[in-house]
Amino acid sequence: MSQFSRRKFMLTAGITATASIFTNACSNKAEGEKGSTTTTTSTTTIAAGDAPEVTTAKLGFIPLTDSAPLIIAKEKGLFAKYGMKDVEVLKQTSWPVTRDNLETGSTGGGIDGAHILSPMPYFMTMGMTKTKQPIPMYILARLNTNGQAISVANTYKDAKIQLKGAGFKEILAKAKTGGKTDLKVAVTFPGGTHDLWMRYWLAANGVDPAKDVSIVPVPPPQMVSNMKTASMEAFCVGEPWNARLVNQKLGYTALVTGELWKDHPEKAFAMRADWVDKNPKATKAILMAVQEAQQWCDKAENKEEMAKIISSPKWFDVPVTDILGRIQGKIDYGDGRTEANYPNSMKFWADNSSYPYQSHDLWFLTENMRWGNIPTDFVKAKELVKKVNREDLWKAAATALKVDAAQIPTTTSRGIETFFDGVKFDPAKPEEYLKALKIKKA
Repeated sequence: MSQFSRRKFMLTAGITATASIFTNACSNKAEGEKGSTTTTTSTTTIAAGDAPEVTTAKLGFIPLTDSAPLIIAKEKGLFAKYGMKDVEVLKQTSWPVTRDNLETGSTGGGIDGAHILSPMPYFMTMGMTKTKQPIPMYILARLNTNGQAISVANTYKDAKIQLKGAGFKEILAKAKTGGKTDLKVAVTFPGGTHDLWMRYWLAANGVDPAKDVSIVPVPPPQMVSNMKTASMEAFCVGEPWNARLVNQKLGYTALVTGELWKDHPEKAFAMRADWVDKNPKATKAILMAVQEAQQWCDKAENKEEMAKIISSPKWFDVPVTDILGRIQGKIDYGDGRTEANYPNSMKFWADNSSYPYQSHDLWFLTENMRWGNIPTDFVKAKELVKKVNREDLWKAAATALKVDAAQIPTTTSRGIETFFDGVKFDPAKPEEYLKALKIKKA
């Protein structure tokens, strides 16, 4: 994968923001004094031989609902419970900043791991970094499935552009002839999950992402403000930003991504490989805390408390109402459609949501081949997945956590996946999937 042409990718990614970290709080005591709902969990007895090599690690997050497991693990004292009492969870301003801070590492003032778009650890391992040097990464868990959306400007509401956007290509063409020559749709990072959902949806509806629109990267918290200024036609991002757009009546949700691909993989929890290799016991402790937090987040009785915690100024700084509804499966699309109990809303643990299937990572790489971000080389792609995806560490942590054996997958593949347009991805035959796609660069 060292053959990758990085120049185009880095240009598309835009100018990286200053790699600074915004610390959320100075201490646990300070957090509690500000009305936090933090409940400290008692420390588990750890055998001397199992004690973590270090007690600190710096983990990054972007204000998106799927970062909740890291925040809850901090707020509920789960990192401390497993001996990692000095873990910091630090807000990042964008995905490029997350990437750059991972490249720097905590020893250089950056971070050791992060809530991250699932393809990014692969890009970094391949050398698609600020310095163009490979930074080996490990994916330790999937943080969630589902929970993203594609939202569009109110100007498309009458046309009823939804999951199956019939006529969307023609509508865009008319907008161009009407004088709007640069039709922008926003994603959060080139080649990331939101970019792939947007491109898949457009292409499935006959819109060529490379010809009919301009795809631009925008940090998640800036999506709504950009729609407000009418500078884009649509965006794909995680929650709570789609719900926030609807609540402010600035646009509507065309589809939630669980409609595009049921229970699709989304964010990952990843760490620098050198940190993991140097601190295997600390890594296991962190992963146990994250897994326990994922289980807590998935319980219906905890949803409201979770929303209150992550909505606070030190984490997201948004109203609870922008978060709560959609994690409960209550969806107001903003165009008259509503769902009272949507079955494919965000999942953190249920249905093996936490397990990092290698088959899903192969799909992410295949789609990046489709759009010309990486070379079409399935032999190297499969080798890379085996190197970056650490299912073995996930299983070790789950076993130590005494997760029921029935909840620990025994295969690296979830099997054949089916998308809303009837297209199927067989991870045993990724070449056939790519060959059959009509709109692509590869």
